[in-house]
Amino acid sequence: MAPARAAKRPKLEPSTSAAGAPHQRGDDDYVPGNIVEIELCNFMTYDRLVCRPGPRLNLVVGPNGSGKSSLVCAIALALAADPAILGRAASVRAFVKRGEESGHVRLSLRSQDQGRDIGITRKIDTNNKSEWLLDGATVPKKDIIDVINKFNIQINNLTQFLPQDRVCEFAKLTPIQLLEETEKAVGDPNLPVQHRQLIEWSKELRNLQVAVKQKEQTLNNLKALNAEQEKDVQRVRQRDKLLKKAELMKKKLPWLKYDAKKEQFQKVQEEEKIFKKKMDDAAKIWQDAKAPIEGLKKEKTTITSSMKKITNQINQNTNKRREVTDDEIQLSARLKTTLDDIEHLKRHEKNLQQKISKAKEGLAAAEREFQDLQPYEPPRDEMTQLTNDIGHKICGINDLKQRRKEKEWQLSQERENLRKCSDRLMQMESKNNKLLQALQRAGAERINEAYSWVQNNKNMFRGEVYGPVLLEVNVQSKTHAGYLESHVPNYIWRSFITQNASDRDLLVRQLKQYGTPILNYTGGNSIMCEPLNITPEMKQLGITSRLDQEFDAPPAVKNVLITQASVDQSYIGTNQADQSADDVVKLGINDLWTPRNHYRWTRSRYGGHLSANVDSIYPSRLFMCDVNVSDIEMLRSEKDEHTRNVEGMEEALKELQKEQRKLEDEEAEFRKKKEAIADRVRLEKKKREDIQRRIGMVFFSLFFCM
Repeated sequence: MAPARAAKRPKLEPSTSAAGAPHQRGDDDYVPGNIVEIELCNFMTYDRLVCRPGPRLNLVVGPNGSGKSSLVCAIALALAADPAILGRAASVRAFVKRGEESGHVRLSLRSQDQGRDIGITRKIDTNNKSEWLLDGATVPKKDIIDVINKFNIQINNLTQFLPQDRVCEFAKLTPIQLLEETEKAVGDPNLPVQHRQLIEWSKELRNLQVAVKQKEQTLNNLKALNAEQEKDVQRVRQRDKLLKKAELMKKKLPWLKYDAKKEQFQKVQEEEKIFKKKMDDAAKIWQDAKAPIEGLKKEKTTITSSMKKITNQINQNTNKRREVTDDEIQLSARLKTTLDDIEHLKRHEKNLQQKISKAKEGLAAAEREFQDLQPYEPPRDEMTQLTNDIGHKICGINDLKQRRKEKEWQLSQERENLRKCSDRLMQMESKNNKLLQALQRAGAERINEAYSWVQNNKNMFRGEVYGPVLLEVNVQSKTHAGYLESHVPNYIWRSFITQNASDRDLLVRQLKQYGTPILNYTGGNSIMCEPLNITPEMKQLGITSRLDQEFDAPPAVKNVLITQASVDQSYIGTNQADQSADDVVKLGINDLWTPRNHYRWTRSRYGGHLSANVDSIYPSRLFMCDVNVSDIEMLRSEKDEHTRNVEGMEEALKELQKEQRKLEDEEAEFRKKKEAIADRVRLEKKKREDIQRRIGMVFFSLFFCM
């Protein structure tokens, strides 16, 4: 048997009234709101029970199943509690004792007037109906609740009434929630309201401090700008002064040029007078020297005439001497030539006699050899067959060359496509490297190793694995990239996303050493968000889009960002939205990005109060470039396809080369046979032609000699 459990009596008696004034204990030590008597009839395990608790701490002790919790349930139901808060049943009929049609619970509470008690009775039946009586008179449930509230009894407050079935719920309360519930239970009812106001004022104070710092920064910037502009003003004034001086110099320049030209003109006039005087002196000297020169010219003419006559006489004598010498040389040459011709004729006569005798002997031998030759018929049929075979082989070779040429052109095109695809893939992967380096700088020191392992072991996964998430997201606008980066928690950017449990477990084991988060998404391929609908009211306030509409990603990645970071609940606006931020929250928007600020509104779960948080906008540090991962995968597939096509075409080219080489070898063999036959025909023909030529030459020699 399980050990006995002790149930502590619920603290239903408050130490203060609803107005916050302390209660005074009576002569019997009871305070207003204390339970004086409990009466149960046909309730759960009890047929009938009357219990009178003491004015202070009460303990109910007993073994399991003895009815300790039943007594607590009876007190809660009599104080207008909902059956659901007890954690036992959803309706009151479950609290009627088995076999009975109805039952009741009656509590006697000490009233403000110490002389009497307040009786509260709740009748329940198996039809799930309740009847309320106050001091024996039937009343609505609202009157009972008013009486309970007057004593500040809070059945729904776990710090005041804690059923054993709700202990786990109590353990989940945060310290802030515990403080709020405790204030409601033991303090002034206005204390929680004042506490919330204090929190809101603290937030406003922080916002004002931030605004003051921003204004101070703006003031300092404006002062610095003003100082720089003062320097610019001084430079502008100095420039205007220099421009006026330059304008004055421009006006003086023509006078200075005139003075210089005038001085130069006067110098030239003086030089002209000097040179004119020198010219007159030279003319006088020339006139004085002119008479002797004319006499010398006449004497020179006479001498020149005499020299011409003597020179002509010498030339005539030289020509006559040359003619006589030439005649003598010609006569000597003719005599020598005549003697040589006579000697040559003698030797020629002797040689002719020898040639005639040799020609006669050669003629006889040639005639005998010509008569001994056998008749030769060339193999025309074999030559025709070989010619046809060679023609067929040439046609086959030309056809293969044409096919090979087409295949080589296709191969060159495919190689060019492969090169372009490889270049584009390399360029896009270099962007991936930049994004990985950005993640390293952000704290993911071993993200490169994790990414390399996933890329090199894709064959081990059952489904598609995405990651890191930063590489999978493609944002077109730098401004929106800053919004998205600030909105999404940092751990998501370096996470890998799987789509089934086995891949998740495999990645957890393998990437544990790299400190990389793993997220498992098991939804479909459809995006889990409502379509974007910008109403006219939103447009009027400057709202233009929603954060989930400003980036592209695979469906699994986008759904993770929606579920984990609620990007589908964050809106984007212009500067106009920044100015109208107080009106935006009225449209039900709780998150807004503008070019200058990020607004977030939250509503308290307890008091329903609305609070706002405003943050400054910072530029993106991770999104240095936009990478579309689907394009990378597509390019990789396209590169693999081009590589396979190139390899197939190269193999086909090798086969065509082998076939062409075979046909060329066969064609060369046929040509070799044909040339051998032609050589034999030419040899036989040459033999006959040589003999006939020899005979003809002999006849010609004999004829010439005779």
